[in-house]
Amino acid sequence: PATCTFKGGLESEKQQYIIHGGKTPNNELSDKIYVMSVVCKNNKKVTFRCTEKDLVGDVPEARYGHSIDVVYSRGKSMGVVFGGRSYISSAQRITEKWNSVADCLPHVFLVDFEFGCSTSYILPELQDGLSFHVSIARNDTIYILGGHSLANNVRPANLYRIRVDLPLGSPAVNCTVLPRGISVSSAILTQTNNDEFVIVGGYQLENQKRMVCNIISFEDNKIEIREM
Repeated sequence: PATCTFKGGLESEKQQYIIHGGKTPNNELSDKIYVMSVVCKNNKKVTFRCTEKDLVGDVPEARYGHSIDVVYSRGKSMGVVFGGRSYISSAQRITEKWNSVADCLPHVFLVDFEFGCSTSYILPELQDGLSFHVSIARNDTIYILGGHSLANNVRPANLYRIRVDLPLGSPAVNCTVLPRGISVSSAILTQTNNDEFVIVGGYQLENQKRMVCNIISFEDNKIEIREM
């Protein structure tokens, strides 16, 4: 599934975790979204509460290999779902192709965790569905790096900046294509401090693992990617 952290509004739920999609034990795909929070900590024992969140509107289809992040703008927050893969349509899903998958459409979904509303956005800069990309959320902005396009079997050196503005009315979503991206899929992202992240592992070709790490640093809303 895709996971991320979420700062809840209540003092007792300062740190929450969002879980979306993924594969079930019977190899089906899930479209469910869960909010997990720490209920209490005592005697080194941690108790969690996990709540399923029902969505209405443009609900993201069941998928895996995608990302979910949370953006914060004007004192409000919103979840952002992008990319991933899903099984081919039921009309095409015959026995021989039962587990065949395709990239999801390159739509960006905004999810309101408070009211359970989901809205999809089509951005002209996002032309291809991507899976197993790297996503970084900072304030009102998400950066999408790399990813794998199943239709073309390529790992383009993508770097997209998706900014979400949350005024009193309808949200505004815009996307900018940035230069100097990296070609990577299925990598691990770790945050090392407030303005720095490290990308480890992943693939650069179908049969070639990435043996280089990258440091991603931010300064004055500028992103810099360098090899480590």
